[in-house]
Amino acid sequence: MEKSQFVMDKLFNTNNSTWKLVRFFLLLSLSLPVTAGTLPIDLPRQRLTSEQLAVVVNDQDPLSQRIGKYYIKARGIPAANLLHVSFKPGKKTLPPQQFQRIRQKLLEITPSSIQAYAITWVAPFRVGCMSITSALTFGYDKAWCSDRTCASTRRSPYYDYLGVTPYNDLSIRPSISIAANSFTEAKALIDRGIAADGTLPQGTAYLMSTQDKQRNVRAKDYLMTRRLMHNWIDTEVIRGNALRDRKDVLFYFTGRKHIDGLETLKFLPGAIADHLTSAGGVLSGSKQMSALRWLEAGATGSFGTVVEPCNHLGKFPNPRLVMEHYSHGQTLLEAYWRSVQQPGEGLFIGEPLAAPYDKVVFKKSATGTQLITRNLTAGDYRLSHSTTPIGPFRQIQHFRVKPHQQRFDLSGGQPGYYRIESL
Repeated sequence: MEKSQFVMDKLFNTNNSTWKLVRFFLLLSLSLPVTAGTLPIDLPRQRLTSEQLAVVVNDQDPLSQRIGKYYIKARGIPAANLLHVSFKPGKKTLPPQQFQRIRQKLLEITPSSIQAYAITWVAPFRVGCMSITSALTFGYDKAWCSDRTCASTRRSPYYDYLGVTPYNDLSIRPSISIAANSFTEAKALIDRGIAADGTLPQGTAYLMSTQDKQRNVRAKDYLMTRRLMHNWIDTEVIRGNALRDRKDVLFYFTGRKHIDGLETLKFLPGAIADHLTSAGGVLSGSKQMSALRWLEAGATGSFGTVVEPCNHLGKFPNPRLVMEHYSHGQTLLEAYWRSVQQPGEGLFIGEPLAAPYDKVVFKKSATGTQLITRNLTAGDYRLSHSTTPIGPFRQIQHFRVKPHQQRFDLSGGQPGYYRIESL
């Protein structure tokens, strides 16, 4: 890619905006993943990019600073997206008034293009009755917490959201914590997320139906989830209290205070796992298992609540939605957030930009091109063609994408530039 960039710079050494657009499309065609031939084609964007993510570090926390610096370098995030806050580290909970001051200063330095935040510390993980990731996303407001024991809370506008710019559309920036107790653990987590990208993993989703009746409430939807994932993600519904001796764990959803057997499992890069219980988001000092144990065992993302949520399904990730969004090429941050209806009390942790299903492959033929990708969701699309990268584009094909369709025969084959747009 660097060599191609150098060649283009020599050819188009000008500030002319038209040539910049030409250069953009040529570089796009060079960067697309292919197995046979290349095709300069622009697909609808379906996920958060590294340029849209801000990484937040605490200047009084050396580990936070080190994680933040490593992450922006590893992910190629612009240096301007590294944002600084300052407060005494180590406390589990931030008082709401102090947090609001910190958040206000953060908002003032956040570029308008930023659509999501990644914070780089384990503690604090709570603000008043909210998790710190939800408080950062929405601002502190008790409406996101139960006003009485076991009450429902405000619903998230991001729940099952289908767009790609939540700040532009909804005025929120979903947030996640790159949580780790050491730099070694943080680096391993980040490296797993990067290693997952575009791998189209052939792992298994394990849906555990346990004997813990209070915490097993998600199990009522497991059979439907398995049916909907048929020929899309291998899914097993297992009755038992613990999964053991599996080497292909891509998703693991269960419900218990403590999960045994994690040391016997191999999580694939990009794996997501969580357990429905009251205090999974209490990352230290809890009598229940911390969500951090999932990351330490090899998962790339997890979730837990920081105050008593009771067993409201809406306060925990919906496995079907996590799997659905993630498997359509979206990032871990996006897929997880879109699966929780009432996230005010819930903490999201993991590597934000992991996207194991984000891949586009073209196979050229004499009559056209076959597109192979999971990135197109069900709906109507049009394929347009132009002889130049700046248009005008003319529609040459209308096609409908069925649920979980992965292969598409595209018309054309003539030289030029193409783009696919959702109708």
